[in-house]
Amino acid sequence: MTSRNAIILAAGKGTRMKSKLHKVLHEVCGKSMVEHVRDQLSLAGIDNIVTVIGHGADEVKATLGDGVRYALQKEQLGTGHAVMQTESLLKDLDGETLIVSGDTPLFTAATFKKMFDFHEQRHAAVTILTSKAPDPTGYGRIVRNEVGLVERIVEQKDATVEEQAIHEINTGVYCFDNHKLFEALSKIDNHNSQGEYYLTDAIQILKQENEVVTAYQMADFSESMGVNDRVALAEARRVMQARINKQHMMNGVSLIDPTTTYIDADVKIGNDTVIEGGVVIKGHTTIGADCLIGAHSRLEDANLHDGVKVISSTIEQAEMHTGSDLGPNAHLRKGAELGPNVHVGNFCEVKNAYLGEGTKMGHLSYVGDATIGKHNNIGCGVIFVNYDGANKAHTNVGDHVFIGSNSNLVAPVNLASNSFVAAGSTITKDTNEYDLAIARERQTNKENYAKFLPW
Repeated sequence: MTSRNAIILAAGKGTRMKSKLHKVLHEVCGKSMVEHVRDQLSLAGIDNIVTVIGHGADEVKATLGDGVRYALQKEQLGTGHAVMQTESLLKDLDGETLIVSGDTPLFTAATFKKMFDFHEQRHAAVTILTSKAPDPTGYGRIVRNEVGLVERIVEQKDATVEEQAIHEINTGVYCFDNHKLFEALSKIDNHNSQGEYYLTDAIQILKQENEVVTAYQMADFSESMGVNDRVALAEARRVMQARINKQHMMNGVSLIDPTTTYIDADVKIGNDTVIEGGVVIKGHTTIGADCLIGAHSRLEDANLHDGVKVISSTIEQAEMHTGSDLGPNAHLRKGAELGPNVHVGNFCEVKNAYLGEGTKMGHLSYVGDATIGKHNNIGCGVIFVNYDGANKAHTNVGDHVFIGSNSNLVAPVNLASNSFVAAGSTITKDTNEYDLAIARERQTNKENYAKFLPW
């Protein structure tokens, strides 16, 4: 039985990134570059994925997990040497093996599939993935013969004037007949100025043995972008972001200003949702249909149901149910959950708390570590006092409770349904149903006091 296999080259250090983080772990739209490559290979239906690791090996394994196998390249002695490290895992398999770098996050599953199909249809020993570059300077050129077969790959420094005029370039992705790959690798050497084993030497050996060496030219040159420094990383993000935003718009999402809307790769958004400019949506956020995400909002790992409205606010690991609304300038922190038709207004913060259906929290209030029932009113400046300097405590509020402005609820405390807290109260005791809780000093007026003030 034949298989489709893939090798991800991820052992290099990436010194030009000037970073403590291993190069392939730098993120593009919410996922590391090597994760993008792995995910697209998986979508392409690859049977076996092997990642060659070296520098940052433990970090790469922690990122990719158990979904792929690993081969360790202890010394970085070239691309051919890297592929040699996979021999014990792949050599005996029938089928084809695609080789791709872990710092090329823009390749798509569709391109990988087309390349495999092209390679198999032509019974090739090796197929080179190529593209037409607007400016081919610096790339290896693909020199074809009169019938379109690849004669050779010529590097920029070795190209004649005529060869430099060729715009078809080598992207560095190859598909090999698996057995022929390892046979050719056994014949290459490192007799060159760098003392390295080059994968392209295996291609040259197959050519000399009259094997079929062909090239598949993909349509979108931008997919081939490799990332070696922060400038290229920013450009890869720009291309990926445009791709992500276009897909959401094609699926029925309205982006008012796509050029200033930043959406990570794993975000899901329902149709007829409107997203204004300057919005950042990260992680595994899910947004339902018919929502409005107002300008300059930031959502990370959030779960928004249908018909939700967010105005210039921040949501982190929190949930908003159907018809709820937030902001402007509000903050839902980890564990916050707004039930259906809940209103949380200006400059409010909610953390690790559930607000039940129809509850309203207008402005300038904080709710932390609480369970709040249905149809409550939380006035301006209300504080759920949940922290004593060492421990967090919980507050429970029933249904149809009125909490007056500038009240403090000192946890742990329970407010029964239909109770009423007078404005300006500091509540430390539980209430019963229909209680009016007042906890404030009775007003005293000092006559003529103001006459003696210095102003």
